[in-house]
Amino acid sequence: MTTSDDTPVRTLPPWWAVLLVVIAVAASAFAIGRFSTFGIAPTTPADTSPEAGFARDMQVHHAQAIDMAMTIYRKTEDADLRALAYDIATGQAEQKGVMYGWLAQWGLSQAGDPLMAWMAEAPGGHAHGVATAAPSSPEEAQEAMGMASAAELAELSQATGRAADCQFLTLMIRHHEGAIPMASAVIELGSEPSVLAVAERMRTAQEFEIDAMTSMQQRLGCSS
Repeated sequence: MTTSDDTPVRTLPPWWAVLLVVIAVAASAFAIGRFSTFGIAPTTPADTSPEAGFARDMQVHHAQAIDMAMTIYRKTEDADLRALAYDIATGQAEQKGVMYGWLAQWGLSQAGDPLMAWMAEAPGGHAHGVATAAPSSPEEAQEAMGMASAAELAELSQATGRAADCQFLTLMIRHHEGAIPMASAVIELGSEPSVLAVAERMRTAQEFEIDAMTSMQQRLGCSS
């Protein structure tokens, strides 16, 4: 593209626009989480609290979802899937920023106990029917959280066409299914109102998105 005086004008590819939105939303969400408590008097959860564990683990979980959503956004030719990927990337970037802000506001580190250790505090070591004994390794914890392995991420990165679309949907459905017990556990175990409100919205949204992605699988003829 050139101007009237033939000076070249650079244009960004569409996926860069999404990346810029993700960054802007995350920065805005961090400010919200850092300086606001959603109109509720602030409290200070402890370092080993369910709220702190949830905020740390869900940031890890969301980071992978954002990465997968950006990957499929760049390559899919399906308009509905591209729109869904955009919503996942921007929505989870916002939530990730809010959770980062909570920990900063509470004076807690962004890293703490092993993944899922906080969920073991549920009565009987279970939260909403999900066994929550601390996994023996980070890989085991990520699998329990529904996260994709390094090999699966590499395969998604290399796939094209409908194969890529279907693989993304399979991985993201499993990813969401791993997040829902985490949200349910902090609702059961926690007491900080702002955290409980975000967890409830997160659970509702991800259940809705699972239904939407299941419908997409059927439309695209993905094998189960």
